[in-house]
Amino acid sequence: MRLRVIGCNGSFAGTESAASSYLVEHDDASGRTWRVLFDLGSGAFGPLQKAIDPAQLDAVVISHLHPDHYLDLTGLEVFWAYNERTDLPQLPLYGPAALPARIRAVMDRSDDVPDGVTDVPFGYRTITDGARLEIGPLSITARAVVHPVESYGFRIEADGEVLAYSGDSDACASLEELAAGADLFLCEAGYIEERDDRFTGVHLTGRRAGEAAMRAGVRRVVLTHIPCWTDPAVPEREAREVCDLPLCVAQPFDVYEVVPRDGDDAPFTA
Repeated sequence: MRLRVIGCNGSFAGTESAASSYLVEHDDASGRTWRVLFDLGSGAFGPLQKAIDPAQLDAVVISHLHPDHYLDLTGLEVFWAYNERTDLPQLPLYGPAALPARIRAVMDRSDDVPDGVTDVPFGYRTITDGARLEIGPLSITARAVVHPVESYGFRIEADGEVLAYSGDSDACASLEELAAGADLFLCEAGYIEERDDRFTGVHLTGRRAGEAAMRAGVRRVVLTHIPCWTDPAVPEREAREVCDLPLCVAQPFDVYEVVPRDGDDAPFTA
């Protein structure tokens, strides 16, 4: 399994990165590559096109309905609805129940059919706590996590390899359940200690992310969702103070192989 970072900025797109978007790829037994995109936040559709032809997507999974995690679905919808290819199937789109209505509102429509066409480009499918999604060889478990809106984290499994993605979450038991024993934990660290203590139930700090990784017994950690006004070295330092696992901060277009390391603690980078 491979994880490609499309965008990793927290809360909004920055000068160096789009907002949250992560591409998971896995080859099945026949050699066919399956591609599932987790989140497509503000500014992320551009770099997605640099990474792959979006027509290669098999599904999109949206963690929650803050714009930095779903807003560029509007661009993907245009791509899918008006593409010169006429053989594109309806694209499965998983997310909170309110996602179709949110897209309709952004696009100022009363239904799910884009203007001038007759077909609905997305096949909307609702995520609930504990939902299991089977997409090709990928088995995905969704769990509700702690955030101001309905929000999910994910455990993605295939051929014995495990990737956990926090989505946006503060510390909670369900997040650690998702991450338990994961080979790679893609974990948000949008806040830092002391500066952001006045906010609760919104984001992890680097320290809380590191503590969650240790309690979950993951093998490796990638910190993400760090906003432009935060020096990434600060949440990284916080995490390292409590976490002795291989750890790094996500960068746009990083690619990580999600494989069991069997105790190998060598540094890992894209």
